[in-house]
Amino acid sequence: MKTTPQPMTIQILDKEYRVACSEDEQDALLASARYLNQKMKEVRDTGRVIGMDRIAIMAALNIAHELLECQRQVRHYEQRMTPQLQAVQERVQAILDKSRQLEL
Repeated sequence: MKTTPQPMTIQILDKEYRVACSEDEQDALLASARYLNQKMKEVRDTGRVIGMDRIAIMAALNIAHELLECQRQVRHYEQRMTPQLQAVQERVQAILDKSRQLEL
């Protein structure tokens, strides 16, 4: 059950932001803020990107790239595992069918 959003403060690159968030999503918001803060610090610390807006865009692009790569890996894994899972399911069903026949 979701609760009424409550304002909470997150900190990104030493700047505070107030965000409305339901109580059951606060831990996820804090983890997301920590992750974004880390990624923005990594971009800033390279010294090649100047300005908060540009740092945020580069961090967002890096995070989007990570997300798309994870999605690609999940699709690849699903494509590899689906036939194997179907084969196992068919073998189990065949054994169950054979077991039922022996019981009769």
